[in-house]
Amino acid sequence: MNVPSPYDALLAQIPVRVRDVPVLGSVTRYWEYGDPAAHTTIVMVHGFRGDHHGLEPVVAQLHGFRMISPDLPGFGESGALLRDRHDIAGYGRWLAEFVAGLGLTGRVVVLGHSFGSIVVAASVAGGLPADEVVLVNPIAAPALAGPRGILTRLAVFYYWAAARLPERLGFALLRNRLIVRVMSVTMAKTGDPGLRRWIHNQHDRYFSAFADRRVVLEAFTASVGSDVSEFAGRIPQRTLLIAAERDDITPVAAQHRLQKLFPDAALQVIAGVGHLIHYEVPAQAADAVRRFLAEEETA
Repeated sequence: MNVPSPYDALLAQIPVRVRDVPVLGSVTRYWEYGDPAAHTTIVMVHGFRGDHHGLEPVVAQLHGFRMISPDLPGFGESGALLRDRHDIAGYGRWLAEFVAGLGLTGRVVVLGHSFGSIVVAASVAGGLPADEVVLVNPIAAPALAGPRGILTRLAVFYYWAAARLPERLGFALLRNRLIVRVMSVTMAKTGDPGLRRWIHNQHDRYFSAFADRRVVLEAFTASVGSDVSEFAGRIPQRTLLIAAERDDITPVAAQHRLQKLFPDAALQVIAGVGHLIHYEVPAQAADAVRRFLAEEETA
């Protein structure tokens, strides 16, 4: 079942083109939104087990920019990495090669959500050229230390079990719709029943679009084994952290600590929302991005 998006009307006003590009021996599919001649290009990296659809509500609010949103290798419609593991180092190299292959000119902003925030931070710290960095729901500290650390430990057991089972059964467990729904219900904070229904439908449709068991197990290990704080000190670019007051993965106190690790970072905390800023309050996230980028232009 396809539940209509509350952001469809806005998104329909933005031109979109689908492209493929070879990166590190496999093919990355990406979506290019907006004006290809725009001075500012925002490269967006989605979170764990998602694909480019997750960031489309934010895209829908950002008229006037060129936006490039790939599916992470092994997820959505992008091929799995053939030369690297699907860990932070592998994804960091992939992102650097992907951006280099685009041949971008003008102002380049790199944005990462959740797991994508770690990938972006690692890649920029490793030398990916960017003018500014935006991290939405950044993973500011180890997931096991978060306010719902017990849920993360249950997730660790779930992925451990999926790895131990025979291939077919393990793959089926990873795609189990009941488990996906429990995850979705836990993370959604909105009281709007229509918006909750759409969020759950998004997770039903896209949360299991991964290439194989190896990909998702490697990426999960990376997601709980790394965080942005490891890379913050090596990111000299102006950085915007968009955090959530009710984030079950990273508490606000950890976001304030993370901000201080960057040479130049601003922090905006959005009240009343959790780890799904991109679904529940994309307009607020987009407004924060727009203001952040405008500050540099007028400086």
